[in-house]
Amino acid sequence: MRTFVYVSAPDVPTAIQAVTTPGAKFLGGGTNLVDLMRQDIEHPTTVVDITRLPLSEVRAYENGVRIGALVRNSHLAAHPVIRSSYPLLSQAILHGASAQLRNMATVGGNLMQRTRCLYFYDTTAACNKRQPGSGCDALDGFNRNHAVLGTTDTCIASHPSDMCVALAALDATVEVESTRGVRRIPVTEFHRLPGDTPHVETALAPDELITAVDVPALPFAATCRYRKVRDRASYAFALVSVAAALQVVDGVVADVRLALGGVAAKPWRAYVAEELLRGAPATVETFRRAAEAELAPAVGRGHNDFKIELARRTIVATLGGLA
Repeated sequence: MRTFVYVSAPDVPTAIQAVTTPGAKFLGGGTNLVDLMRQDIEHPTTVVDITRLPLSEVRAYENGVRIGALVRNSHLAAHPVIRSSYPLLSQAILHGASAQLRNMATVGGNLMQRTRCLYFYDTTAACNKRQPGSGCDALDGFNRNHAVLGTTDTCIASHPSDMCVALAALDATVEVESTRGVRRIPVTEFHRLPGDTPHVETALAPDELITAVDVPALPFAATCRYRKVRDRASYAFALVSVAAALQVVDGVVADVRLALGGVAAKPWRAYVAEELLRGAPATVETFRRAAEAELAPAVGRGHNDFKIELARRTIVATLGGLA
């Protein structure tokens, strides 16, 4: 680990001003940043500790819930408002990482965790995320856990978060603040696909601080399921995950929210499938057609070819269980 300057910010304006220093990074729970610093991958010149900021409240209001950026993942999953009104979010968080990590990790940190794979961690391998323009060894390497949607030849790593998949399905919005003021970013637009710049993973400017996440009210949010398929029962990234909320009236899909994890460099909102589902009979055949349409653009790279069919089947099984 290299030397760096440590700043403990007492308030939001101080934190924002401190991070304008070139190479500065915010530190919340530290479960991703500190790990990458130890691995000699992240090299911040200044670490701005924001754990003292008043951003740890979960507040329900008439049209939804506001979640502070420093709310711990374990606290959010156990919060009575989240468990009763947004069980999809609670389920997703409890499927992620381990209890120890959930006790440390924050909502803002979860949003900001790096999209990564084994080649990202291996400093001897070519990785466009670590060194833009160096190549991507995962393309022809062992890519079983990698993405099948929205990829390019620059990067095929898949986004690791479970929480963010649920937030994408729930139409959440991220509030950020900088010296220029406050702006709001839909979660579905917060993370970026690799394109030609896979090292740029979010829509956040370097001097912007996540202050809160707003989740709007969803009348049928209680009819939901987060289903995660992985190699072992805990502490493993998803091969495929599905976040779904379904409203069925008289045997017809009245409304639906659907997002996928483990298949792209960002939480993948399944807009194509949603459009086909609304107004259609709530049958296995309908669910299968919607899943096939959503996965039609998917491209496997050899070891991860199985993910395409696995994603189809997981969507059908999840929606079928809800219906």
